[in-house]
Amino acid sequence: MENFKLEGTSKTPAVDFNAANGILELKGRSIPENSVEFYQQLNNWVTEYGNTPHATTVFNVKLEYFNTSSSKCLLDFFKLLEKLNEKGTSVEIKWFYEEDDEDMEEAGEDYNAIVSLPFTKVAVKEI
Repeated sequence: MENFKLEGTSKTPAVDFNAANGILELKGRSIPENSVEFYQQLNNWVTEYGNTPHATTVFNVKLEYFNTSSSKCLLDFFKLLEKLNEKGTSVEIKWFYEEDDEDMEEAGEDYNAIVSLPFTKVAVKEI
């Protein structure tokens, strides 16, 4: 399966999904004009990846900011990862946030409460 990469812009995050090692990364700002359209391509990729996933999948979320419509799309993506986990693939979410950004830390806590996957919060100096 092909890896999936997108360069980040001022409105969309960089995407680096590696099928060979099972490391999926989202980094930057997520305020696209059409969140559903942007995230649909990620959902399509992970759905196909689910046919032959790596034994262990880690989703590194390194967002400095996301808007309300992106938050729903992220939740939908997490739900797809839950399905992978239910099929026997080990899936972990790592939520990176800047150590002084309480809003992003709380957003991670909210997702952790909703999603039934191992969820690790990681405080960093800068994203």
